[in-house]
Amino acid sequence: LRADGYTVEVIDAGVSGDTPAAGLARLPWLLGGPPETLPDAVMVELGGNDGLRGLDPQAMYANLDAILTLLADREITTLLTGMKAPPNLGAEYGRAFEAVFHRLVDKHDVPLYPFFLDGVAVVPALNQPDGIHPNARGVAELVRRILPATKSFLDGLPAHAAAR
Repeated sequence: LRADGYTVEVIDAGVSGDTPAAGLARLPWLLGGPPETLPDAVMVELGGNDGLRGLDPQAMYANLDAILTLLADREITTLLTGMKAPPNLGAEYGRAFEAVFHRLVDKHDVPLYPFFLDGVAVVPALNQPDGIHPNARGVAELVRRILPATKSFLDGLPAHAAAR
């Protein structure tokens, strides 16, 4: 982003293995500082671990809905990234899982990057031996693929447009 002229500070607030429920539990603490310390924008990338564990998509929806509501209440612009459920959980579960992200977009009017692991999931050369987590090459591919959506998202922020 900096190489392309974006003056941004990226803070990774993710925790490995997190579910939307855990992210929601941490969010009030992360947003607990004075208004001037709040981020201008947030990328929400949660849900994959719910799918890996076969957790109820409705519970995932409720937690992500609460996250997006908290961010909107603080006027923090949000980019939501989608996820797909592992195919071994069945087509019905997969449809319900993916629908969560589209329902959230409809409700909160946030942009959606449809599938965070696009081009990397199930590609052995781009994943660690567990077949789930991207390796360094996989991360580079994720960044390459999501970069245009991230730039578009940032270009829509009033504060960023002035700083660029």
